[in-house]
Amino acid sequence: MTVYNFVEHGGKTEAAYAPEDQEKYEAFMERIEAGEKIEADDWMPEEYRQTLIKLISMHGISEIMGALPEKEWVPKAPTLNRKLGIMAKVQDEMGHGQLLLRVAEDLMAPYGKQRESLIMDLLNGDLKFHNVFHMPTKTWADAGMVGWLVDGAAIISQTNMLDASYGPYQRALQRICAEEVFHAQHGEAIIMALAEGTDEQRQMLQDSLNRWWPALLMFFGPGKIETTGSSKQEVTTKYKIRKSSNEELRQAFLDKYLPRVFSLGLTIPDETVHYDEGKGQWMYKEPDWHEFKEIIKNKGPRSKERLRLREIAYEENRWVRQALASEPVLT
Repeated sequence: MTVYNFVEHGGKTEAAYAPEDQEKYEAFMERIEAGEKIEADDWMPEEYRQTLIKLISMHGISEIMGALPEKEWVPKAPTLNRKLGIMAKVQDEMGHGQLLLRVAEDLMAPYGKQRESLIMDLLNGDLKFHNVFHMPTKTWADAGMVGWLVDGAAIISQTNMLDASYGPYQRALQRICAEEVFHAQHGEAIIMALAEGTDEQRQMLQDSLNRWWPALLMFFGPGKIETTGSSKQEVTTKYKIRKSSNEELRQAFLDKYLPRVFSLGLTIPDETVHYDEGKGQWMYKEPDWHEFKEIIKNKGPRSKERLRLREIAYEENRWVRQALASEPVLT
């Protein structure tokens, strides 16, 4: 396993590798710069491995937890076709989570950890899931909003990593992004039906957008680096796991979706929103990043309920895991 310390260099905190690993590190970075894909059994710096584990496990758990807000609307969908559509979407999201946790499991193998440990990390609060999935889905319009704008934001974030340097993650993302496009179209179909519906339906849609807007702005994370030393953004960019910064991704989201929102006659609950021609970007009121940090600490509106639902599912399906295990554990 790689041994390194952290040192200050050029105002940034960087890993200083032991002499025996420095040559491996330089060869590794040459592969990264050349656009080669790193595989699970290749040598990699500990910083790279740990960054991937945190990113992919959070992504995988968020896919699983992200199915829960829409799952609430499976029995309440207004038509049979809508019910079938949202059931298929929930199934896809759970599949994405399982695929990603399998990728993370390979990275954790040197530590003797398996996928089950990630579920335990989620339940004890050590593994976070995305801020948007702590939010309530109060109306059918919310189910559409998740598919249209939340999944739309996810597509922008994930396509930013479609050429990620870690091969297993990059290949998983290719499959996931292809399916997410259908999810976004599913959400857009719900939104369009409501936008073209009655005054009551249009008001329900506007109310939903008003509730979801702060969470959508928070989706990509803080734009400014608020910590000293290397940030997660810098590390993932250095290793060519991602290309764009949080703010660049947020601007891409606003570029794509604000014109569509306005074309439906909807308004944004922020009077400061406008496009600054001089700066070439959208201006908006900064969300409450303190609130964001509290939400991802499992202090959001639906955090406890969704975690409890996951815990119940984990316990009720324990017998399945035991049946599939080579040496079932009897309790």
